[in-house]
Amino acid sequence: MLKQRIITGALLGIVFLLCLFFLPWLGFTVFVALVLLIGAWEWANLASFETLYQRLIYTAATLLLMICVAFYVGMDHHLIKQTEVRNVLLVAGTWWALALLWVQGYPSSTVLWGSRWVRALMGWLVLIPSWLSLSYLHQYSNGSWLILLVMMIVVIADSGAYFSGKAFGRRKLVVQVSPGKSWEGFWGGLFCCSLLGLIVASSTGFKEWLSLFVIVLLTALASVLGDLLESMIKRHRDVKDSGTILPGHGGVLDRIDSITAAAPIFTLGVILSGWSL
Repeated sequence: MLKQRIITGALLGIVFLLCLFFLPWLGFTVFVALVLLIGAWEWANLASFETLYQRLIYTAATLLLMICVAFYVGMDHHLIKQTEVRNVLLVAGTWWALALLWVQGYPSSTVLWGSRWVRALMGWLVLIPSWLSLSYLHQYSNGSWLILLVMMIVVIADSGAYFSGKAFGRRKLVVQVSPGKSWEGFWGGLFCCSLLGLIVASSTGFKEWLSLFVIVLLTALASVLGDLLESMIKRHRDVKDSGTILPGHGGVLDRIDSITAAAPIFTLGVILSGWSL
């Protein structure tokens, strides 16, 4: 199982990097959309839409909403409008603030989101802003490196939390949602991301280093929340994985849950601060 997991993870990483650095903007946007549409297929089941036609309808509705957002932000003219993107991401940021309250309040909070229709809406708020965020970042002259930085923050936050939790973990973070996570792991992950922020800032001559430091920390926090939110939905649905498409890893959502929260927060931070590599 571990060997299979490593091989699958390595292949996924190679495919993503090739698409990130060698596809043109439109190709990368379509690639991310396809990945997230697979995520929508899986989310439909998490929302208790179990039959084939229900899951197809939900996935098609997700695609339709993506197209609507694309027109709203100007993708049809190959020039994404920053103000419109900011508006969408402000909605996403508000949503993730609400999601934090729901995760903290689980299982009592299920009275607010337990309905499959509310969970369906949650899926769109998770998937569509993350697609828009990555598409928007990719249009920057150094957009591929910005996206790679987001991925590094997510990986370092997760790895730092894992090893810190293994070594020092005593107090549970949100035991009802994810019993394996600890506060010590959480702070360890943030510390590692802080070091990453300082390293990146030093490589850019510490220009606007405080903005970068805040963006990195908020992105790391969001990545933890994205992971916890999917864990909460899976626990409510009583399933271990979101799907079975990735050998040794489960479903697509199991691999991108942190990114779906981290990407919108990072992009919103870049827009509001004006920071860039």
